Amino acid sequence: MKFILFFGLSLFLQGALGELICEELPIEMCALSIASDGKRCVLEIRPSEEGNIEAECQTSEAFASNKMLQEYIETDECVGACGVDRQSLGLSSDALVDSKFIAKLCSHHCYNNCPNIIDLYSSVASAEGLSLRKMCASQKTRPRRGMYQSASLSSGAAAPVVSSGTTDANPPVGSDPVTGADPPAGSDPLTGAASPAGSDPVTDAASPAGSDPVTDAAPPPSQY
Repeated sequence: MKFILFFGLSLFLQGALGELICEELPIEMCALSIASDGKRCVLEIRPSEEGNIEAECQTSEAFASNKMLQEYIETDECVGACGVDRQSLGLSSDALVDSKFIAKLCSHHCYNNCPNIIDLYSSVASAEGLSLRKMCASQKTRPRRGMYQSASLSSGAAAPVVSSGTTDANPPVGSDPVTGADPPAGSDPLTGAASPAGSDPVTDAASPAGSDPVTDAAPPPSQY
């Protein structure tokens, strides 16, 4: 009902004046409106002659990028869908740091159906070196990432353990450190080479001919 009254009043003003002039708009219709010359209307606070503070509608130096939006007064539907306020002062970028406001601004109902508001805040973001399009793209991916992380945490699935292929177990004494096979009997435990026949198993020195292979002592002279 309010929008019908506002819209009817705007048509009356345009018909009476021949064009939409910001200074002629009531403060309830000022913010988010666009004059006939394409400039945006802003609500400003000025001291009155009596010393009081009063709000009045003024023409800004900011043009609407979309030329189709001349002589435009925003609808109540878009005001609600985008979370904007008709009583907002000036053209401030403060709202762009509010995550809840960005969520509504980037919502399907606002972003795709309210070109005037999107055009306005795209210009405001650009003046701050930001991109509203990129901000909305990030806003769309963030909930999906949060849902994926929540699902991963709630499932309680542990990450797979990747084996390093090594073991701390020591190989059997005397076995090959690589294959684990025992060396041949009588071979050198380090090199694996067979000891010469009759040699000392420790020093590899050959035993004297005819000596005892254990004590290396020469046998007693023959009694015959």
